[in-house]
Amino acid sequence: MIIKKQVIVIHGGDTFETREEYLAFLKSYQIKSLDYFKGKDWKKTLQERLGEDFEVIVPAMPCKINARYEEWKIWFEKIIPLLNDEVILIGHSMGGTFLAKYLTENNFPKKVLSLHLVAAPYDTEVIKESLVDFALNKTVEGLAQYTDKIFLYQSKEDKVVALEDAMKYKRDLPNAEINIFEGRGHFKQEEFPELVERIKRT
Repeated sequence: MIIKKQVIVIHGGDTFETREEYLAFLKSYQIKSLDYFKGKDWKKTLQERLGEDFEVIVPAMPCKINARYEEWKIWFEKIIPLLNDEVILIGHSMGGTFLAKYLTENNFPKKVLSLHLVAAPYDTEVIKESLVDFALNKTVEGLAQYTDKIFLYQSKEDKVVALEDAMKYKRDLPNAEINIFEGRGHFKQEEFPELVERIKRT
């Protein structure tokens, strides 16, 4: 029996300091077209692009619009016993911060084949959006204990996460490979060929 390589993708989300801020966001946010609900970014096409040798799992994390770290931690830990060794972990945006925080604060019992952080916030110094309880409590050097294959992806003109955040991850993880792009924004495109290629090479 051939065991497929598992790829776990943790999506991003938003978080707010107070319920009042959350409700204000919901009231003010404008949805201009029903196409908003039909979005098809690279997470939804990753299985097709990687092929049958891989099994891509994109768990729906709790309350994406007003996320709480403790809730995501509980949900993520329900998934861990079902994972094979040599799992590939990908975190996009706050999902990347979640993985960085979880892996540096907890003992992840599986062997990690590679770790990919896509436009992951490090802190709030540049772009002043609160990370609330997703904020890192320490630097992330500890990620290197899980794998020597760590990849960082950042677009220069991302309006959600600053390039400086990727450089802070690189500072903590000097052996990580950093990939800086032009024109990718916050990586919501349907295709992400560079990520696909690096996963296939691991």
